Amino acid sequence: MRILHVLDHGLPLQSGYTFRTRAILKSQIARGWQVAAVTGPRHGAASAAVETVDGLTFHRTVGARRTGAVGEIAGVAAFARRIGQAADDFRPDVIHAHSPVLDAMAAWPVARRRGLPLVYEIRAFWEDAAVGNGTGREGSIRYRTTRMLETWMARRADAIAVICEGLRDDLVARGIPADKVTVAPNGVDMTLFGMPAARDPVLARSLDLDRADVVGFIGSFYDYEGLDDLIAAMPALVARRPKARLVLVGGGPMEAALRAQAAASPAAGSIRFVGRVPHEEVERYYALIDVLAYPRKAMRLTELVTPLKPLEAMAQGRLVAASDVGGHRELIRTNGDGGDTGTLFRPDDPAAIAHALAGMFDDRSGWNARRVRARAFVEAERNWSSNVSRYLPIYQGLVEAARTDGSWSRSLKFRH
Repeated sequence: MRILHVLDHGLPLQSGYTFRTRAILKSQIARGWQVAAVTGPRHGAASAAVETVDGLTFHRTVGARRTGAVGEIAGVAAFARRIGQAADDFRPDVIHAHSPVLDAMAAWPVARRRGLPLVYEIRAFWEDAAVGNGTGREGSIRYRTTRMLETWMARRADAIAVICEGLRDDLVARGIPADKVTVAPNGVDMTLFGMPAARDPVLARSLDLDRADVVGFIGSFYDYEGLDDLIAAMPALVARRPKARLVLVGGGPMEAALRAQAAASPAAGSIRFVGRVPHEEVERYYALIDVLAYPRKAMRLTELVTPLKPLEAMAQGRLVAASDVGGHRELIRTNGDGGDTGTLFRPDDPAAIAHALAGMFDDRSGWNARRVRARAFVEAERNWSSNVSRYLPIYQGLVEAARTDGSWSRSLKFRH
């Protein structure tokens, strides 16, 4: 099986998007498949037209990225030309385009001209991601146009993969046949996060975390992550747990505003900003944190899309507390019969965050058992070594249909 992946951006850039991509490609290679990837104009400058990074081959779309509607159209056209060149060189059995929708729009004519099936993988709806990032407004002309393009492309792709049930349900509600959509959930590469790191006492002392109740967040600082609510919860948490500390690792668009908010907080002395750290250093910070907190705000993006970071925290043997939104409910079990894997709290509510976190620190009796359950869940249901099998029936069905009569547009039955 030869798979050509079409990507917005890729390694060596570091993001949740590139880490999922790396896991998919590495796991497919481990199954004996041959894979290559094409990155679009949004990836930015590259040192060569074809690069090998971490053992993976990336064909780059060279050229300065242009802005505005005309620039986006020109970018799609340039991307399509590069995808065509990569397809001619690599000769794939399947083209697998990953969101945003512009990637699939660039890949679609290439697949049709070369008689190749197209899989479109949606990790989030682009219009909702723009709202969550603060660069778009729900209901605007741009929002409605992007949503229309997303639906249009989903109808034309030969098969669709999504990362969670929320996205699948939304597509089905738009009229996309349910048997065309397969859930390939977010997962963890256990070869990277398989063994929790030992606590680094020197690093702990440098952050004044000795004998502290440590709450942490590791990731990108976007508005939808709700880190302002987490900072706002700290005075109440410190009032109940004077040794509570908040460690924020990462950066992003909200960093300056969050630092200003923390500096003005009565709990300023209990909040630590670490900044961005190399990916290979992340495990050292996980090992310092008792509870990883994910206070995502309630909105379409967070209701529909499952994040990756809580799974990484579970794999690291950390406790997880998160806002009660749809994306988190797909990952965190809170049943009261001893089978819980995390804690959920009311979204957009600093008081609820403080109460939930204080309650966790007040009673540590079940912590070890919860850690074991959460890690076992990741190993059994969110491990990329097994997750990658979700793609096999999609690829096989499309390739077999192509070999039989060259038609993939008819309804194909896949197992979900």
